[in-house]
Parts: sequence; structure tokens; C-alpha cells
Amino acid sequence: MISKYIEASILAFVQGFSEFIPVSSSAHLMIVSKLYKFQISSLQLDMSLHLGSLFAIIFYFRDDLLNITKNKSLAILLILGSVPLIIIGYIFYTTGLIDYLRNLKIVAWTTLLFGILLFFADRSQIKNKIDTSLNYKSILIIGLLQVLSIIPGVSRSGIVITASRFLNFDRVDSSKIAFYLSIPALGGASFLSIKDVLKNSIDFNLIFLFSIVLSFFISYLTIKYFLVYVKNFNLKFFVYYRIFLALILFVIVYA
Repeated sequence: MISKYIEASILAFVQGFSEFIPVSSSAHLMIVSKLYKFQISSLQLDMSLHLGSLFAIIFYFRDDLLNITKNKSLAILLILGSVPLIIIGYIFYTTGLIDYLRNLKIVAWTTLLFGILLFFADRSQIKNKIDTSLNYKSILIIGLLQVLSIIPGVSRSGIVITASRFLNFDRVDSSKIAFYLSIPALGGASFLSIKDVLKNSIDFNLIFLFSIVLSFFISYLTIKYFLVYVKNFNLKFFVYYRIFLALILFVIVYA
């Protein structure tokens, strides 16, 4: 049996790395969990990984968030874009409907199909910016499509970037929209995880703190270098990765 700290490290890396790029973090966590039966508490782990990612995104964009609080119209738009996912996500989580979506067949197909969508979305040559082009219509479209990320394999950041690119935002601002909208999403996920942990009387121990810190650093580095990447390159690498991953999953599921 491997150490619980090693287990936490593996899952923190998967969560922190895949949460903010256009591949599904939940899908990767499912795959890793299928390959090895982890001993660490899943409720405790969910909470610590989500909290680490949440702290990282807030810390990285702390200056942007201060500016957003002064820009009421942009703040309202981002809140509006988060409402559909928060409402539908809460319904799926509390009713147990989310459990019916957690299987590798669904992950395989969503990984492939939404990777192909990302390919076509990223062909846009128009470069709209958040400051000038984000409005009620565009944020509602993005917010409604973000609901699809409830389905494992879709990727929340992936569908937001895809929607934003179809709406002709450039790659950097499409990524920033995804990052900004991740704050309410991660906040909601953290709240539900904390609620479950308290309900089940799970202790807060050193592994919990270790997971938060590690998830924070991995998430922070991922955000930083993903933004560097999209400033210089297109998103084809992530499209090819999703197709490759989907093919592996098809072999596992249908072979």
C-alpha cells in the first residue's frame, strides 16, 4: 500500500494540473481512481483539492479581482455567467443525478466530442476583448454552456474557452473568462465538500493541509504557464491530447 501522502500528491497533481486547462479534471480523477483503489478519504480529498485550486486562482488574479470589484458592470456579468452552473450543479449534486453520469463510456465520448468542438472554435481569427465585447448576451451563452461541464469529460475550462472562442474572444481573454468563472464554481464545490465532511465528522488532519498546499502550488503554476502558452500558441495540442485520451478510453471500455 502506498503512503497516503503519495496518494494525495498524485491526486493533487491531477486536480491542480487539469482543472485549469481544457481537459477534464473530473475525468482524469475518475481514470486514476479506476487504476488504483485509493485509501484516502474521498470527501476529505475533494474538499482539500478544491480549496487549494480556489486559493490559487484567487491569489493569482488578486489584482484583477480588485479591479473587477470596482467595475460593477463586469462583476455583474461574471456573477450572471455563474448562476446557471451553480443552480443546475446544486440540483444534480443534491439529488444524486451526478452519480449516473460518472462512467467511463460517457467520459470517453465527451472527451472526444468536446475536443473536436474546441478544434473548430479555436480557428477564429477575430480577437475580441473582455473590456469591449463581453456583454449580457455573450456571458449568458457562456454561462449556459458551462452547465455542460457537470458531465465528466467535458471540462469546465474547456467548454468556457470553446464557447468564448466561438464568440470570437482571443485565446488569452477566453482563458481569463474561464479562470474568472472558475472562482464561483470552485467556491460552490468547496462549500458542498465542506458540508459533506462536517456531516460525516471527518477529522481535519495533516494530509488535509498537505493536499491543500500542494493543490495550491500546482494550480498556481498551471494557471501561470497556461496563460504564457495561449499567448504564443494555438490550442491544437489539447485537441490532440483529448483525441488520444479518448482512443485509450474507447479501448478500455469497448475492448
